[in-house]
Amino acid sequence: MKRIPFRNLAFSASVFLIAACSVVPITGRKQVKLLPESTLIDMGLTSYNDFLKENKLSTDATNTHMIKQVGNNLSSASNRFLRDNGLADEVSSYKWAFNLVEDKTVNAWCMPGGKIVFYTGILPLTKNEAGAAVVMGHEIAHAIAKHGNERMSQGLIQQLGGVALSVALQEKPAETQELYLTAYGIASNVAVILPYSRKQEYEADRIGLILMAMAGYNPNEAVPFWQRMAAQSTNPMPAFLSTHPADAKRIEQIKKYLPEAMKYYKKK
Repeated sequence: MKRIPFRNLAFSASVFLIAACSVVPITGRKQVKLLPESTLIDMGLTSYNDFLKENKLSTDATNTHMIKQVGNNLSSASNRFLRDNGLADEVSSYKWAFNLVEDKTVNAWCMPGGKIVFYTGILPLTKNEAGAAVVMGHEIAHAIAKHGNERMSQGLIQQLGGVALSVALQEKPAETQELYLTAYGIASNVAVILPYSRKQEYEADRIGLILMAMAGYNPNEAVPFWQRMAAQSTNPMPAFLSTHPADAKRIEQIKKYLPEAMKYYKKK
């Protein structure tokens, strides 16, 4: 995959690491986000636009329409989810966009602010609209739970000494670029992608199932999808699994979340 160059972004030198405590919806886990979400959203928009210019959009009209339809359904559910959980003020910060890219890599990712890409390589595993909804719900859940902010914050502390983001961009632009891309699962080198923590993964699974249900997709479809992903992991590691481990324990946990998710499910 081509590296995504950052353009010159007008960040003020006064943007420093600011600790912000919050609680993840549904799970109630307390989290610390050290970076202004608005800054990450601006960076994401630039990266997303550059990525689309450098990569080929799929010419498959049927699957492209399907991905956009699933995205629209899940993003509407996400907006309702945020409002229902006292986060109505965050709804306007998400400018959702969904694109299908021609690439054999088994991958999908969501930038802060709701910019999502599916690779055609993951479609044989999603198989249908409900399978795509499993992936879409999971990625949107990562976004609204601000998991990328947590990972980026941890990376700045561990790899760049905890300097302010504006300073890191100015003094170490290449390292900061790589850190940002790996934090959101878009790096060209799969081996260096920062893994989501087990807690973050379970949170994304749990919230994603609820979003699926709210959008009218049967959450039970998550089990066969992750079983297919687990089987795929016996081959060369898919990029999607480098940050989204699929194993028997994970599938077992998903099954435990299903009764809760099914409370939100109404057939289309």
